[in-house]
Amino acid sequence: MDRFADMQLYISVVETGSISAAAERLNLAKSAVSRRLAELEARLGVSLIHRTTRRLNLTDSGHAYYDRCVVILADLEEAESAVSQADRALKGRLKVALPHSFGLLHLAPLIQEFMTQHPEVRFDLDFNDRQIDLMQEGFDLAIRIATLADSSLIARRLAPIRHAVCASPDYLARNGTPEIAADLTRHVCLAYNNLSDPGLWSYRGPDGLPGSVRVPVRLAASSGEFLIRAAIAGEGLIMHPTFYLHEALRTGQLVRVLTDHSWPELSAYAVYPPTRHLSPRVRTFIDFVADRLAGEPHWDRTDPA
Repeated sequence: MDRFADMQLYISVVETGSISAAAERLNLAKSAVSRRLAELEARLGVSLIHRTTRRLNLTDSGHAYYDRCVVILADLEEAESAVSQADRALKGRLKVALPHSFGLLHLAPLIQEFMTQHPEVRFDLDFNDRQIDLMQEGFDLAIRIATLADSSLIARRLAPIRHAVCASPDYLARNGTPEIAADLTRHVCLAYNNLSDPGLWSYRGPDGLPGSVRVPVRLAASSGEFLIRAAIAGEGLIMHPTFYLHEALRTGQLVRVLTDHSWPELSAYAVYPPTRHLSPRVRTFIDFVADRLAGEPHWDRTDPA
């Protein structure tokens, strides 16, 4: 009887939300997971999970047992890591979810640097803008750009994500430069269509008061890179994160407008499940990224505006 293996199996069932998903994660037969879960409940003398045709619901005992299992296995991993090697070299897999464009532009170089420093760490990276369930899909952590709502996840802020409104010099020469936010209604605009309302641009004016303007959207797309190329080609005004725009602004391919207005500011966060202990490799990686992104982001420092 391996109690630690039973704990790992139970955690997988809870975090994936189904016996079949847990079986897939653990590379076991579904029948084996069901049998071992039943044996665990029999040994403990309590029901841990109410099984229905659609989902699994934890009993009060099931919730309490899950919480204790998470702490015990985290303590075990911490203890083994502390004594496994004299030089304390990090090793093992890191499964990380990253926003597609921000990840490729600004996190990929950091990951490569981290891999050089810690050659025994293996990365499994998902560059995707979808909202993932960290525990159900087995991720160690995610980098998210958002205004985070209350959740069961723990978040560490890494960097501000600012926006700017800009256009190509050619577009502004042909159409004029907007002086106030209301002028945007008379311009052609390009919008990121993964937003809930792509045509509504919010801001704070020079007086510090909040406002918004509904812009005419000629072109909407889910690719930020495509929209920047369209803006550089003179197709219209764009409101976009500065981490995307900085190179085009630095080279003069795009020019900021309405610089006395403040456009939306989000943040980049590292988020992870609320276990009591992070594994050394997760904690070290988060510290590493936070250190590299500390202070004014380099993409804003290189913006000449």
